[in-house]
Amino acid sequence: MEAMEIDSPVGVQEGGGGFPEPQSEVEQAGAPVVISDGSSTEVEEDEEDSHGVQAGTHVQSRLPATWAFSQRAIGGSNAASQPAAPIRRRVRQGLRVHYPSQTAAPSRGFPDFLLRAPAASIAQPESGSTTDVSDSDDSEQEQAGGADVADTESAQPAALANPPLGTTSDVPQAQETITYESTSAAVEGQTEVQEVASDKSVAVPSSSVEASQTEDGEVCSICFDAWTTAGEHRLSALRCGHLFGHTCIQRWLKAQGSSAKCPQCNKKAKRSDIVLLYAPKLRAVDNTEQESLKKTLEQEQSLRRKAELESAQYKLKLQVISSQYGQAQQELEVLRNLIGSRNSDASPSSSSASSVLSLSQRRDSAKTPQYSFSKALLVSQAGGCRVLSYCEPLSCLLASQPSPHSTLVPGCGVKKVSVVNMKASQYVPIHTKQIRGLSFNRQNDSLLLSAALDNTIKLTSLLTNTVVQTYNAGKPVWSCCWCLDNTNYIYAGLSNGSVLVYDTRDTSTHVQELQPLRSSCPVASLCYIPRAASSSFPCGGLIAGSLEGGCFWEQVSESVYRPHMLPLENSGCTDIQVEAESRHCLVTYRPGRSNPSLRCILMALNRSPQQDSSQLPSCSSTPVQTFNGGSSCTLLTKNAVFKSPDGDRMLVCAGDEASSSTLVWDAGTGALLQKLPADRPVLDISPFSVNGEHFLASLTEKMLKLYKWE
Repeated sequence: MEAMEIDSPVGVQEGGGGFPEPQSEVEQAGAPVVISDGSSTEVEEDEEDSHGVQAGTHVQSRLPATWAFSQRAIGGSNAASQPAAPIRRRVRQGLRVHYPSQTAAPSRGFPDFLLRAPAASIAQPESGSTTDVSDSDDSEQEQAGGADVADTESAQPAALANPPLGTTSDVPQAQETITYESTSAAVEGQTEVQEVASDKSVAVPSSSVEASQTEDGEVCSICFDAWTTAGEHRLSALRCGHLFGHTCIQRWLKAQGSSAKCPQCNKKAKRSDIVLLYAPKLRAVDNTEQESLKKTLEQEQSLRRKAELESAQYKLKLQVISSQYGQAQQELEVLRNLIGSRNSDASPSSSSASSVLSLSQRRDSAKTPQYSFSKALLVSQAGGCRVLSYCEPLSCLLASQPSPHSTLVPGCGVKKVSVVNMKASQYVPIHTKQIRGLSFNRQNDSLLLSAALDNTIKLTSLLTNTVVQTYNAGKPVWSCCWCLDNTNYIYAGLSNGSVLVYDTRDTSTHVQELQPLRSSCPVASLCYIPRAASSSFPCGGLIAGSLEGGCFWEQVSESVYRPHMLPLENSGCTDIQVEAESRHCLVTYRPGRSNPSLRCILMALNRSPQQDSSQLPSCSSTPVQTFNGGSSCTLLTKNAVFKSPDGDRMLVCAGDEASSSTLVWDAGTGALLQKLPADRPVLDISPFSVNGEHFLASLTEKMLKLYKWE
């Protein structure tokens, strides 16, 4: 935009060749309007009268186009004789000058009009030139300010007619004033509208930026969730000052490792740089009440589960008591009938007593306690079950099996089977390969020890169904057990014949390794015998059984173990189980050349007396009873030896592959008591009791069968 400065002349042309004269006598102003080429354009006023010849021969003046002129009468009829009116100058900004080749129509009167002059007769001003504009008095502008725009609009049609600018109009006692008030006012108005529009257009993104910045200051830049004042996602900061959620920045730095950097400024950071902020003025979501409600909900859920378990146990007890009450009522009714039928006898009391005695004798002789089939449960549709164990605190059986959803959760785990309602509840994933051993300790803390072929042993909490500790043995683990004298120690039997001793207080590695004395066959079974000072075998220690025999590792002290080789056969030993109270062990041999059938030998553990101080006492075993089974044994079946539920004898149970059944013997007499059929060869046997009732569980590749002692 350019600034223009214009001087307005007061003189009037004389003579002919101009605009038509009015009827009144008017002097002519013959001074030409000359626009010089320079940094400024001025219109000079000559007060001397010009001759008519000069006016006739004068070249037509060419003024810049789009100039708005305003003619105003500033004097009377004697304007020529009066001195020139003072010239007022004011610089106006925002005018643009064009030079078209057309001319403007002659001005008649005082309204504003647009004068166009040919551009060939004058020199065009430079782009950087300025023009002085002469305005009328401020008071006249204020009075006629509103009419100037209308005068300009009315003068534009006349300017478009383009008449020749050969003469000027003769106005008596009038003075031409060149002004740009209307045009400049219009331009200034347009400029103000553009500025307002630009201000509005800028204000919209600034408000959106402020809103986005406010929103960014309220959320974590990693997860885009709001900060909290408590809990895991509470507000925290790094040394650089950027804010994040506590769990988000911890995971971020942990994932990057030693080269961790701030997610925003890329400065080096580490997990120790995280600082929790206590800033109540920040807009953080207060989830304290939510966290407390979560804790309350978890407590209520745990109490509810405990109450449900107790309720199920009481219901089961109620059923047992109800059945016993019904049997007692039946016996009472029978006795009443017998008493009523013998009223004619002289001594009814003696006869009734003898009849009751004979009735009880007949009932006892007719009913011999034994196991009867209770229920069969499908554990794994695809098969693959291997070992079985019973958790007394939770009243549930645990059977190892492959994952039922191998595509989503590959590996192996255990299936929980509730013995309260006799239903399979849920699957708990633990290992990546087949599980070979399961064991519980005596603390009733529901902590399961498991060994698998993936070179690991693991501790799993059945209360939360999560693995709490993992030990890497370096080789496949075939068996495991707890130390019953000190539950801080656990044992793992490896495939090379070694036994690793672990301390649960040391989570890094094993504390001791027990090397095999003979060959390096896999340790197929591990059993711990607790100390018993009053028995004939007071020692406590570990019995490790392999295919080539067994070894008793006597625990002399907490970290000292003394080996004793047991007098077993050199080959064919598949399993060794222990009955801790009677200090007996059951050794199972597979069929061989000299013995074509399966053999289970019950052996009593003993200790030879110490003859002198130089000779250490030795531990050994002697056979007590032998039980013969079928003619095949390809699987390493885990058998059981335990006290009878009635408490007067000992029972031996073994799986028979030839008949796909479970054989039950009397350990004292060696007689076969029962043969419990199964759908497939039995792999593991586990006796247990719940709510005063005794059961026997046998596990096959797919099924779990339960037998009740009645």
